[in-house]
Amino acid sequence: MAGHSYRDVILEQHVHLFRGAMGAEFLFMDDNARLHRANIVDECLQSEDIPRMDWPAYSPDLNPIEHVWDMLGRQIAARQPPPTCLPELRRALLDEWCNNSPRSD
Repeated sequence: MAGHSYRDVILEQHVHLFRGAMGAEFLFMDDNARLHRANIVDECLQSEDIPRMDWPAYSPDLNPIEHVWDMLGRQIAARQPPPTCLPELRRALLDEWCNNSPRSD
């Protein structure tokens, strides 16, 4: 994927929706992949006034989603009985995700 495609597919189709849903609390997070730091991507984010989280290079341990995956993995592993097929795993992941997601209501 090139910078143009990333902008057109990810930023313009998805990030705008998430930003609208989150409102003023929205903070865009990506890694330091060359594609994510292309001039066209920076220009798009700046023109839309989308704030970007500072992200040190080579630091996957700082990625908040990794902690979420770890938590979900531990919760799924603790289930009795554990999921034994893909549909059961999918349902268990969705259940755990919904049980741990912050509520806005």
